[in-house]
Amino acid sequence: MTLPTTKSISKQAKNDILELNQKINDFKQGTIPEERFKAFRLTRGVYGQRQLGVQMVRVKIPFGRMTAEQLVRMADLSEKYTNGNLHTTTRQNIQLHYVKVDDSPALWEELEEVGITLREACGNTVRNITGSAYAGIDPDEPFDISPYAHSMFEYFLRNPICQDMGRKIKSAFSSSEKDSAYTYFHDFGFIPRIKNGEKGFKVVIGGGLGAQAFIAHTVYEFLPANRIIPFKEAALRIFDRYGEREKRLKARMKFLLDEKRGIGVEKFLELTEQEMQGLASQTIEIDTHGLGEAPPAEFIAESPAHIEDQQEYHLWLKTNVFQQKQSDFYAVNIKLELGNIKAPEARALADVVLEYAADDIRVTVNQGLVLRHIRPENLSHLYVALKALGLADTGFNTIADITACPGTDTCNLGVTNSTGVAQQLEAVIRKEYPHLLTESDINIKISGCMNSCGQHMAANIGFHGSSIKHGALVIPALQVVLGGGLDAEGKGFIAEKVIKLPTKRIPQALRLL
Repeated sequence: MTLPTTKSISKQAKNDILELNQKINDFKQGTIPEERFKAFRLTRGVYGQRQLGVQMVRVKIPFGRMTAEQLVRMADLSEKYTNGNLHTTTRQNIQLHYVKVDDSPALWEELEEVGITLREACGNTVRNITGSAYAGIDPDEPFDISPYAHSMFEYFLRNPICQDMGRKIKSAFSSSEKDSAYTYFHDFGFIPRIKNGEKGFKVVIGGGLGAQAFIAHTVYEFLPANRIIPFKEAALRIFDRYGEREKRLKARMKFLLDEKRGIGVEKFLELTEQEMQGLASQTIEIDTHGLGEAPPAEFIAESPAHIEDQQEYHLWLKTNVFQQKQSDFYAVNIKLELGNIKAPEARALADVVLEYAADDIRVTVNQGLVLRHIRPENLSHLYVALKALGLADTGFNTIADITACPGTDTCNLGVTNSTGVAQQLEAVIRKEYPHLLTESDINIKISGCMNSCGQHMAANIGFHGSSIKHGALVIPALQVVLGGGLDAEGKGFIAEKVIKLPTKRIPQALRLL
């Protein structure tokens, strides 16, 4: 699915960038208050960072799909405007840290040249539309959800109905009933199904993590594909009309759908169906061919590459590689420690992709990357190339592949150094429990606070930042949660809070577990 270079920036994007630049100048001159400027810049992907004077810029990557060219552009910009690091997130975005607010319009303009936007990456908007990273190659999928996710992204981008809502909206498309996109904790979730030869989706709404986690409600077992966008538009209108506006902590859709604190699911659905009758379009057809498909690389190796450590290579094949639904090709998962990749490695990876894979890279929900359409003859050569870049770590999506948000490294809300804890725990597993390095039924996720950016409430073993009072002292701590995640059939579970422990005791807690 190659996205062609956009040499000319759209008129809408130009206006966005000029407006951001003007608002920055207005704020510096004192003509708009800080809170108003904050709300504006957030909806343009510019997020305040823990360190004074710099921002985190969130790059919106719909359903995690990017090309080699786009990866190179982000790598170049990370060196030009930031600290040279690209950070992948659990919502399939890429974040650039330590950006000066004055540089954000220029950074955005250079991203738009290759078809990437910052618009509505943060703030009370429809956030990035996420999707299974294996869409299009998943052996279990009834059909590829990628064009549906892309169409939904395009439809709501700059859409007037979702520019000033009470709270943010998060949406996800799974590729199959196994729910690898975690639709069960999203405001809107779509799982593909075929009924009597017609494509459609199971639809769930009102899920969420955070301090109070909710499992999404199923509102349609099957909704025809041409009705999913009108349904979502109508539902957003009802959310905007009836949702909480004053109390921010109670403003998410999950509370509106709660029977005690809101109007309940039945009433919400009734109002939504009434609202749909007044929309300009009752159905919206989705072009399933508009994205195209990136072909595999032409190179075919004549003989296997020389690999010294065959045991490690076979472990990589076992934990990081799988056969696609296209039986002649394989997909390769790349484990990124803490979701970070430096600019030089990112540029080199882009070259590797063009040589051995299709020009279609996907960001995964566990902060990794997926390369697709790799010929079996090229696997050993790809491994050698990734190994040279430090990108061939084994254990993708296993107990040793720990998800962690940036925490106190950069986030204003973080109360725990979640990245440091993640590194300690992975070291414990690799050193003391090497026999678990292929264990993919247990996942560990860490958030720097209760807001769950690391999705700890969807983890088998989860932790979130907290504190414990001991007399006059306040001790850094982590809340331990257990039992979240997905079962083999794709049923979602919210973790249960178990115990709060001082941070220094967490490695021992993991050993006991």
